[in-house]
Amino acid sequence: MRKFILLVLCCWGLLFSCSDGDLEIETIDFDSVSLDYCTEPATDSKNLLFKINDSEALILVLQSGVLNNGTVGETVTTESTVPSQSQVTYRIFSDDVDDDYFCDDIPPAEPVVISEVEAEDGLVIIETMVDPDDDTQFIHTISLSGISFVTEDDERITNLSISEFGDVYTDIPD
Repeated sequence: MRKFILLVLCCWGLLFSCSDGDLEIETIDFDSVSLDYCTEPATDSKNLLFKINDSEALILVLQSGVLNNGTVGETVTTESTVPSQSQVTYRIFSDDVDDDYFCDDIPPAEPVVISEVEAEDGLVIIETMVDPDDDTQFIHTISLSGISFVTEDDERITNLSISEFGDVYTDIPD
């Protein structure tokens, strides 16, 4: 009888321990993914930069003017707070996504966004210096620090590995 009750309890537990279908995000890792954009970054406008990792995307909208012209001969560090000045968004799509999704005037109907989480805290840090390989342009190295994502269920996403966002270039003005 005890074996029968134990068997029933195990079956009951297996039957009702299935996932309720909620999406759980455990790790966001985009350090090994290259940065992309639709239009050349500019110092005097907002800049949309993104990283795509199959069916995931990390989107950074830099505030206007945060990519400064720098100073020849020096490294200049600029910070932009998230979300008040710049925005960082993490999206999960129903299928693999490409840059057409972000660059077309009207995004394609497929894939669809399954989940979107906006960062609620953090810093975008930009180090600007003259490109050592081309003295006609600045290189802006973008890093993310303390980025905090909280889902609509008030769950904090942990194991963030997104510190190195990437490099963008702007021309040195004449």
